[in-house]
Amino acid sequence: MLSLARTIAGREAADAPIQMNDAAERVEVEIAEGIEKVPRDAWDALLAPDDSPFVEWDWLHAMEGSRCAVRKTGWAPYHLLIRDRARKNLLAACPLYLKTHSMGEFVFDHGWADAAEQAGIRYFPKLLVGVPFTPHTGRRILTASRANRSMLTNLVGHALTTICTENKLSGVHVNFCEPDEAAALASIGFLERLGYQYHWHNAGFHRFDDYLSRLKHKRRTAVRHERGALVEQGIEIRVDAGDEIADPMFERMFQIYLSTIEKLYWGRQYLNEEFFDLLRKNFKRNMAFIGAYSGRELIAGAINLQKAGVLYGRYWGCFREERFLHFNVCYYAGIEHAIANGIQRYEPGAGGEYKWLRGFDPALTRSVHFITHPGLRKAIGDFLKRERREIERWIQAGNERSQLKPPPPSDEESQ
Repeated sequence: MLSLARTIAGREAADAPIQMNDAAERVEVEIAEGIEKVPRDAWDALLAPDDSPFVEWDWLHAMEGSRCAVRKTGWAPYHLLIRDRARKNLLAACPLYLKTHSMGEFVFDHGWADAAEQAGIRYFPKLLVGVPFTPHTGRRILTASRANRSMLTNLVGHALTTICTENKLSGVHVNFCEPDEAAALASIGFLERLGYQYHWHNAGFHRFDDYLSRLKHKRRTAVRHERGALVEQGIEIRVDAGDEIADPMFERMFQIYLSTIEKLYWGRQYLNEEFFDLLRKNFKRNMAFIGAYSGRELIAGAINLQKAGVLYGRYWGCFREERFLHFNVCYYAGIEHAIANGIQRYEPGAGGEYKWLRGFDPALTRSVHFITHPGLRKAIGDFLKRERREIERWIQAGNERSQLKPPPPSDEESQ
């Protein structure tokens, strides 16, 4: 069993080690109240080459160091660490937050919270394993390369549920996790939830016209028309990545981010200017900025990250409205950049069936949820079964009706 020296639901730090026994007798578990309490090199040593940039120490530190993801904003960091008891080296970790709301998660459980409240069940605070404000799939349980990942994932899962129950919290939610994590946690009592996004895949394209040729005729004509608008509008799109991005551009990125929020009545500002300044100082290596220019004037932009053959779309905004500008900046320029740089997958973010019309096909996402209250757990479990059928039905239909034509047969297949 696992015991806490001090409750994490309170305001005190909970940095005292939590001793594990039986199968885990050679490890100890700690909770670090803030990523700055974990050495950068130790955390990043757990990363696999293909892990997303969003679980890197610098990204999490930008979130917390800018005070965007802190207790005051409802994101109190309590990162879970597993160490070798004798050597004290880090074997596993996960980004863990104590949440007092469900905003900025992109796995929507507002209905669950409302139902719990109506039934007199306290839903908040809750625990969340994930990356603040970031709807992208990737490993949520980081494990050392030579360690037993299956065992450590199981240990992390048990640690999370024990912390949850001992602190009388409503549940633990692990968002946008990998299939192996979902399976392991489901085996110890988490409920799996399916979702979907739209991803573009590079089918060996060498230039943008190769992608166009794979689109069905109606969509190909529409894309050419939308791209042609740039010439009529006198707009040029340029991409800067990594050290190519000039320092002053990060202030403009923040303004671009704000421009969309200010136009939407439901928009919420999660990030501040200091966050973008920390990216400028420490995270250029994974940044890619797509800018639309009218002469020398920046009129729109898309803020992206890239790593290990994947392009991640995060934020878009414009200072001037132009026809089809959103599609050109957020989709076509991203696809063109991916093709030119050998990027294999482009994840433009949550939502938007209009992505599907442009060759982004449905891709499954997973989250898992441990709910402590038996009645609430049963109600959520029943809902997830119904929701799962709908999700699986749409993913199958979306792929069957893809706007991309099947690839031509290979030379071997045609012989």
